[in-house]
Amino acid sequence: MRLNTVTTRPQASILATNKVLKNTYLLLSMTLLFSALTAGLAMALNLPPLGMIVTLIGYFGLLFLTSKFSNSAWGLVFVFALTGFMGLTLGPIINIYLNAFSNGHELVMTALGGTGVIFLGLSAYALTSRKDFSFLGGFLMIGILVAFLAGIGAIFFAIPALSLAVSAMFILLMSGMILFQTSAIIHGGETNYILATISLYISIYNLFLSLLQILGVFGGDD
Repeated sequence: MRLNTVTTRPQASILATNKVLKNTYLLLSMTLLFSALTAGLAMALNLPPLGMIVTLIGYFGLLFLTSKFSNSAWGLVFVFALTGFMGLTLGPIINIYLNAFSNGHELVMTALGGTGVIFLGLSAYALTSRKDFSFLGGFLMIGILVAFLAGIGAIFFAIPALSLAVSAMFILLMSGMILFQTSAIIHGGETNYILATISLYISIYNLFLSLLQILGVFGGDD
């Protein structure tokens, strides 16, 4: 009986991991589509940017509620509320690039394609190599905090060079987050697919915005 217990535990662990991974990617796909829908709605209605204060309050408030109710059905409600809200913040930003640059459509599509390639490439690497990237946790936490504060400073003091550096930092940090979160799911460090989905969604969102900003600076045609 002991031998049977020992041999079934790894199998159960693998099944649980696969279930979390499957649910995460399914929910992530749905939230990305919903976010794209709300972004398209914001663009069609030509909504103005929500502003930094409203965006931060909405983001952190919905993020808190999603985390608080991540073990219940309400977690699904708040995860869609959060990603839908982020889509609403994204629509006006995309409109700005479309109107400010003659090649705005190319910039947006290039940023979107680059985001997809980076996410799929890093996810595939983490899944196939099965390396443990948990060691990145502390570095990513500190790096994101520093980049976030630097980004706020760049906005208040209107320093374009700092803003560009923050975008470059976020590309590296969000790439690291994709590796870290995917690895956590594989190795059982993350068992809640709602939290895993939010982490990956935020990484993709910030990755897209950062790529778009850098492309706008270096590849935009006025």
